[in-house]
Amino acid sequence: MKQNLFSKDFTLVVIGQIISLFGNAAVRFALPLYLLNQTGSSALYGTVMACSFIPAVLLSPIGGVIADRVNKRNIMVILDFFTAAVILTFSLLMDVADIVLLITVVLMILYGIAGACQPTVQASIPALVCREHFMAANSVINTVSSFAALTGPVLGGILYSAYGLRAILWISMMCFVLSAVMEIFIRIPHKNESRGEGIIKTVRLDFAESLQFILKKKPAIGKGMFVICGINLFLSAMILVALPYLITEVLNLEAVRANRLYGFAEGAMAAGGLLGGICAGVFAGKLSIRKSAVLLKICAMCVFPMGAVLIASASGIFKYMVITVCCFAIMLFSSVFTVLMMSFIQAEVPQNLIGKVIAVIMTVSMCAQPLGNAWYGVLFEFLKGYEYVVVLFSGVVSLGIAAGAEKVFKEFS
Repeated sequence: MKQNLFSKDFTLVVIGQIISLFGNAAVRFALPLYLLNQTGSSALYGTVMACSFIPAVLLSPIGGVIADRVNKRNIMVILDFFTAAVILTFSLLMDVADIVLLITVVLMILYGIAGACQPTVQASIPALVCREHFMAANSVINTVSSFAALTGPVLGGILYSAYGLRAILWISMMCFVLSAVMEIFIRIPHKNESRGEGIIKTVRLDFAESLQFILKKKPAIGKGMFVICGINLFLSAMILVALPYLITEVLNLEAVRANRLYGFAEGAMAAGGLLGGICAGVFAGKLSIRKSAVLLKICAMCVFPMGAVLIASASGIFKYMVITVCCFAIMLFSSVFTVLMMSFIQAEVPQNLIGKVIAVIMTVSMCAQPLGNAWYGVLFEFLKGYEYVVVLFSGVVSLGIAAGAEKVFKEFS
């Protein structure tokens, strides 16, 4: 068991995550924006994003099973090389294939890979750091993810406006290749575990075992999982659809400037996540999982200024600034909540179940995301000119969920 947080192997994992997540953030920023620029339809955008999340939901359980049974280093290396190959294929086909279908397929693959890879990264933490460093290690991983999400959209927005989509594709592809090569040198302790059944039966049995652990042995975790599911459905999905649609189609900003401002808004959200991850690490000893519902309440309350400013007769740039600041705050407090939850789960779940349990939690909580994306895409299209109604609806329901979650998190120990 490693006693120092920044061992060689954990440091390589962190650096590899910085590089690959930057490439991931840049390409997943550019492809939906390119689609929205080409079509201008929030309904189509929401539908494509909903389809994109489906593979992540389906592959998370498989990723959890594989994370517990296969060397985690090998999983990271293979998935990064495969992602580079997918982006290369897209760049070769984008001028000859149906662009809507191609973007949909590629986003589904990218989100599916992320869904399979995330349990591996989270499950590697208990294998590389000791229990007393779980909170700090999760804070580092969360901070790295937010840093990549900060730089990816900001630089992506600048590059997209100046050089178009293809430049982002090539930069992202090189990031994944570099990350994969670096990850080859990571050593993660691994113990072979095999049931002797086929992959489908193994996934089914492991998924059932993990669900039983969550719902019966640790029911507080199960209740927390369904709270996250509700927040994803009514808050996260709204932000994901609203941010690009409002900035590029509703606020009456000049097209090239709007794309760049959307990149800065995505960067501001990531900066909030970055600051949240840092705060979670700095104040680890003072944060309590039992009081984490307060963080969700703050996130929900930040939605109301967004709805209010859409009603006001203010300039587009002022509305943009208010929306961006609110999204920054939402990401800050939600990141602290995420670190708290992940650290609690890693401390409570046995080592042989950690990958599978994290995968189940991610799968169930993400099930709401595709539905929410499609739902809000249609709502924004149907209520065109009254977008504030959709935003305020999201805030009211999310605040209700956060208030109900207060009792749930008081059961955590």
